[in-house]
Amino acid sequence: MKIGVFAVLFAKKPLDEALDYIKNAGCDAVEIGCGRYPGKAHCDPAALLADDAALEAFRRAFADRDIEISALSCHSNVLHPDPEHAATDDRNFRETIELAARLGVSTVNNFSGCPGDGPTATKPNWVTCSWPPDYQEILEWQWNEVAAPYWSEMGDHAAGKGVRIAIELHPGFLAYHTESFMRLREIAGEAVGLNFDPSHLFWQGMDPLVCVRELGDMIYHVHMKDTWLDQPNIARNGVLDTKKLNLEKERSWIFRTVGYGHGQEFWRALISELRLAGYDGALSIEHEDSILSINEGFTRAVSFLKDSVFTEDRTESWWA
Repeated sequence: MKIGVFAVLFAKKPLDEALDYIKNAGCDAVEIGCGRYPGKAHCDPAALLADDAALEAFRRAFADRDIEISALSCHSNVLHPDPEHAATDDRNFRETIELAARLGVSTVNNFSGCPGDGPTATKPNWVTCSWPPDYQEILEWQWNEVAAPYWSEMGDHAAGKGVRIAIELHPGFLAYHTESFMRLREIAGEAVGLNFDPSHLFWQGMDPLVCVRELGDMIYHVHMKDTWLDQPNIARNGVLDTKKLNLEKERSWIFRTVGYGHGQEFWRALISELRLAGYDGALSIEHEDSILSINEGFTRAVSFLKDSVFTEDRTESWWA
């Protein structure tokens, strides 16, 4: 396994400067942002695809530093009810898949998307309860009329390019937990797997270790991000929290750098479960900790993970 980072964290730095900083900090893999959320800091797929010289320069920036591109991340909402929004995200998604194929990058990360509540909707509608009956009707329309045709075709499209799509389970989108992901994969096929991010599972009350055991080789990429659960606030308000993320003292949960929500024992167990599942890719640090600075959050995460990451092939074990 390699320690990596989602490089949008360093969006204010030019690519070469960001890569030097990342390499010197101890990372050997980088995830590059190509989508709407949080943006195209170092990579515009359309521009690179249109310029062979620029594409080769981009490729060399990583090769010269012996840094792997673990994934191109095109986080967006391809099922958005606004046709213009959806079309823009779909076009960028396809360009990112094409760019991955040209670069030899195996994985493109994205969200599943979330439609509205019907054909005339203008905003996404994330259903979180089963009653009154309206919600079941909305949910079935979203899956059957919007998600199924899109993801059936997109799964085939990615497979034809030799690229895997890794869906990040994220509340606010159709696929946000194990069951909803499995429904999506049944539609899209094996080209679609997971960008496994435990931070979004923690606050839903899920156990990431159980999820890794169940999802196994469907995990195509991994984010390293923690969540702090504020038990007094949870006791008062539960975990469905819509307050802004910078209202740390008022929220039921906030995102943290690895080790600041759950200790070393959990992260070592997670990395062990990932290895048992056959995962040997990058562990990509995603820093969204509003308490620590970018530099401190990132460098602490690298240091923390260095004590836990496996660096040798398991065939070297005594029993082999």
